[in-house]
Parts: sequence; C-alpha cells; structure tokens
Amino acid sequence: MKITDFIAANGRTGFSFEVLPPLKGRGIAQLFRNIDSLKEFNPLYINITTHRSEMVYKNTPDGLYQKVSERSRPGTVAVAAAIQQKYGIPAVPHIICSGFSKIETEYALIDLNFLGITNLLILRGDKAKHDNRFIPNDNGYAHASELQMQVNEFNRGYFIDGTKMDIVTGEQFSYGVAGYPEKHEEAPNPDIDLQYLKHKVDNGAEYIVTQMFFDNEKYYNFVDRCRRAGINVPVIPGLKPITTKSQLTLLPKVFHVDLPMELAKELIACENDAQAKEIGIEWCKGQAADLIAHNVPSIHFYSLNATKSVETVARAVY
Repeated sequence: MKITDFIAANGRTGFSFEVLPPLKGRGIAQLFRNIDSLKEFNPLYINITTHRSEMVYKNTPDGLYQKVSERSRPGTVAVAAAIQQKYGIPAVPHIICSGFSKIETEYALIDLNFLGITNLLILRGDKAKHDNRFIPNDNGYAHASELQMQVNEFNRGYFIDGTKMDIVTGEQFSYGVAGYPEKHEEAPNPDIDLQYLKHKVDNGAEYIVTQMFFDNEKYYNFVDRCRRAGINVPVIPGLKPITTKSQLTLLPKVFHVDLPMELAKELIACENDAQAKEIGIEWCKGQAADLIAHNVPSIHFYSLNATKSVETVARAVY
C-alpha cells in the first residue's frame, strides 16, 4: 500500500517518525529500542534517512594524510528491510541526490524492488560539509525533480541507459517530496519555491512532508498557498521537539527556520539543557494538539536524538 492509502484509511491524524541508520561499526539494537518506545502510537510509517559520503583525512603508515571518501551511516536499504520485517510497519527510505550517482540510485531501486519496499521520500539532500554550495556527484543530479524522473522511468520499466527491463516485478514505487513552509534556503522567493514544488507534484509526487517549523500559522499559510496553486496532495507537517539550549541558534542556522519570540524568550531564560528540553516538549505538545484539532492528515516527527521527547509528546496528544 501507498503512504497516502495508509493516511486515508486511518480516519484520524496519523503518527510517523524518522530514524537514523546506525553509525558504521555499531549494531542496530539501539535503533530497535527507539522504535520499541514509539511503536505503541501505531506509526503509519517510519522514515529512514540516507547519508552521503564525505571526504575525510586519515593517517597513513608513513605519517602522512590521505584524503578518502567515507560514509558514516551506511545501510539505509538494509535498515528499511529490517524494520519492515521485524515490525510490519511500512519503511520509507530517503532517496537523495547528494553524494550519489545515477547508477548508485538505480542499484538502490533494484534492491528495494526485490525487498518489496515501495514507498520512498525523494530529496535533493544537503551539500557536502567541505563545499560552500551544493555540487552534484559525478553523473548525479542537482535537483530532486531530476531524481524523481529516474524513479518514474524505473516504474515504467526502463533503466537509466534506456534499456527496457525484461520483467517488471513487484509494485511500482510511490513517493513523497519535501516542502518548506518558510521557503527553501536557495529559492529566490516563496512563489518560485512553490512552482518547483508543484512541478514535482504534477510529475508524480503523492504527498509532501514539510521541513520542521515552530509556528503553526506558517504551516497553515503554506497549505493555503499550495491549494491556491493547485497542489492538492496531503501536506504532512513535520515537527521537532527542541532538546538543548544550543538549538536556539543552531536550528535557525542549519535548517533556516524561525523560532517564535515566545519560544525564543523561554529558551534564552533556560539555565541548562534539561530546562530547554522541557520547554521543547511543551511547545511541541501545543503544536501537535493544535494540528490535530485542525484535522491534519498526519504528523511526522523528526525524532533524531529526541526519541524520549517525541514519546512524551505522543503520549499527551495521541
């Protein structure tokens, strides 16, 4: 089934969350413990992030440094399969442009097809840490809309070289894309940002998951603008409970989102991270309760490093 089918059949505001693949060299036990703590809220699906390779310097036996490409969190496809097998909850791996070539994406799609994992979230992904702007991988994509077309062609039974598949097996992929209530950082203005989003929906995106926001009015205004532009797919709000005082400045810098004055003042007054975490939980509770009262289709929680906070919020509102 598609994510939109699960949302439509749910009959009330759904619940979903996002997880990280374990760091290279670590087991999956902690990830399963995080899922165990949230599964009682009947998640409609679980997103699994994908991480690009980064250039790092490593010591060599002769005392010099060697520049190598390394991925700290491999295993998105395997983690998705493990989650779906263990819990029977639909897994939604991220498929990204950043750090991946077209052929690497094709291999991932083949593996996912074999595994029966057919729900995706298609994203451009972040720039490399060592770059000052987004640079696509060699033989890769600069935009999520280009990556989307590769998935569409795969669904039609064609590989990237134009070869027709001998046998098309399994269900076709369905997918969502990202939306930005406060505008993507690289879009020249909100209207052009919305045009890009409509292009993705017109070409097959079945739902939208928003970037985190801390002012619900920005989400409601974004949905209104989407509807006026002819974007009629579900728009799923993304929430993140603040867990540390440093996120007062870190989140606006990294994710290009604003914090409302009331929330900012409360965080500034915090003496430690424990107080900031409590403020974050209460603020997120208020956001979630208000969104549920407005009958949003589902709420997606960015639970990365905040599983306990998400559990507390979900227990209060679901």
